[in-house]
Amino acid sequence: MHNSNISTPLLASPPTSSSPSVISLLKISKTPRDLRQLHALAIKTGLFRDPLIAAEVLRSSVLFKHRDLRYGRSVFDQMPEPNCFSWNTLIRAYAESDDSPFEALVLFSRMLLCENTQPNQFTFPSALKACALVEAIEAGKQIHGHVIKLGWGGDAFVLTNLVRMYAFCGFMEDAQKLVEKSSLFPDNEASIVLHNILIDGYFRLGMVEHARKVFDRMENKSVVSWNGMISKYAQIGYLKEAISVFRQMQLEGVKHNYVTLVSVLPAIARLGALELGEWVHAYAEKNNIEVDDVLGSALVDMYSKCGNIDKAVQVFEKLPKHNPITWSSVIGGLAMHGRANEAIDYFRRMEKDGVTPTDVVFIGVLNACSHAGLVAEGRSYLDRMVKLYGLSPRIEHYGCLVDMLGRAGLLEEAEELLLNMPVKPDHVIYKALLASCKRHGNAKIGMHIANRLMEQVSDDGDSYVLLSNLFASLGDWGNVAKVRLLMKKLDVRKDPGCSWITVNGKIHEFVVEDYSHPQSKEIYLMLEEMTDKLQEAGYVPDTTQVLLNIDEEKKEMALFYHSEKIAIAFGLISTSPGTTLHVVKNLRICGDCHSSTKLISKIYGRKIIVRDRSRFHHFDNGVCSCNEYW
Repeated sequence: MHNSNISTPLLASPPTSSSPSVISLLKISKTPRDLRQLHALAIKTGLFRDPLIAAEVLRSSVLFKHRDLRYGRSVFDQMPEPNCFSWNTLIRAYAESDDSPFEALVLFSRMLLCENTQPNQFTFPSALKACALVEAIEAGKQIHGHVIKLGWGGDAFVLTNLVRMYAFCGFMEDAQKLVEKSSLFPDNEASIVLHNILIDGYFRLGMVEHARKVFDRMENKSVVSWNGMISKYAQIGYLKEAISVFRQMQLEGVKHNYVTLVSVLPAIARLGALELGEWVHAYAEKNNIEVDDVLGSALVDMYSKCGNIDKAVQVFEKLPKHNPITWSSVIGGLAMHGRANEAIDYFRRMEKDGVTPTDVVFIGVLNACSHAGLVAEGRSYLDRMVKLYGLSPRIEHYGCLVDMLGRAGLLEEAEELLLNMPVKPDHVIYKALLASCKRHGNAKIGMHIANRLMEQVSDDGDSYVLLSNLFASLGDWGNVAKVRLLMKKLDVRKDPGCSWITVNGKIHEFVVEDYSHPQSKEIYLMLEEMTDKLQEAGYVPDTTQVLLNIDEEKKEMALFYHSEKIAIAFGLISTSPGTTLHVVKNLRICGDCHSSTKLISKIYGRKIIVRDRSRFHHFDNGVCSCNEYW
């Protein structure tokens, strides 16, 4: 009985014993089995002695889809006198491999000892690439010497890899000199590539200002140059700079492409710049840029982090296909907004659709359970992750579980899990439990955790602040003073509270008692009005949130100037009635600001969406979406 699933061997009938026919078959071979058959035939017929045949067998074994470096090396070692093409082929294969780039340099050294062959313009790029990958600067300098000696310094491909080698090894001055010399050549495209490598090198070393200077000096920037700057800025947290380059790109008439949008969306998401994110989405649709799973996930993530979770879900539903990345984006977004049941529903739908969840998807589900107090469900999903899907929990999963137990007030159980989990706890988990100890007023466990935390990160300002806040919330001002004295002694500083709001496409940032804004006078008049109306509505400042040993009146004034209140005041005077305000805060929103924002939403008839360090709060008509569980 014929089985159509059985593949037909490439050599169903013997080919003619000639070099051209064997080479043709090698070029169309698709499997390791085909290659081995042809290799055996070449040896049997004596054709393997033909350098062209031997070189093609080698090329097929190391550069095609089913590459086998070990087999390729055995082919190479069988060659009596490998020609330059064969040397180049194997050096390139090693240089492009994940685990053997150093072997490319060993092979290059052997090649130099051969009397009948010498490196050419195709050898040096691969050898230099290997130097860059293993940061072998001395070997790279020696190869540079051979490049000059053999006269290949003017070759664009060789020069590109020389610059990349120096940049990857951190020798930016040498890389810069080569680029400056290259400016004598008229090839503009090559010049752009070299400048892009320089920029990447400076970013790798954290020399951001140098990278920007190189970028600004470029007379002709390609779209790759623009995209590279946006992407690199976003990756290192220079979010405003990423968006600034994006806007400059617009002003200079450079058309955004798919990569531009994928690069800028993470920066927009982290800043919560919804208006700009909506513009990017509209641009993609208007210019027929395909919203595939990558761009789709970026859009879902952007809408989620900018506060419009309904739009995030809508984008997800319109995607032509869903994969674990897109499912993870929508589940994580729903979790962040406190819509735990919907997040769980989407997880079930994912399973029903036959998509196997990844460990990242489970982080989203566990976060959803944590923020909603679904302790039993959280335990169940972690158990399911291990037993049903065979996934090993990472520190992030244990972190979700510790946070979930801590939020629910199960502090002893959370501490036991933290101390006995199979992976070493990091400072993030310790801080999550310490925050729960403050929330529930448990100084005993708080001290245990704080001591362990201090052993791990002696210079982390947040850790000391959490401990200080725990003592302050219990009125233990003596220990507060001790912690702050220790912070001063160790020169440890806390992150200042900061909030920002986007109005008419511009990001306005505020810190506590901020008078730097051009509209400060109007903002503080609105703050006074807000305070008067809050008091008329029965609001009483929660002075327990002021963790300073000062009198009540000063505590009330301190609450009055919190950064999120200033941002809300600016939003009220800068937008028309009924406009939803989107505020982002770098720290957790305090209890007093949470209570007052609920009332402000009712008094002014505004929806106010606040994204703090851990989640979203949707305030509407005096109610918050978190249901006081945060």
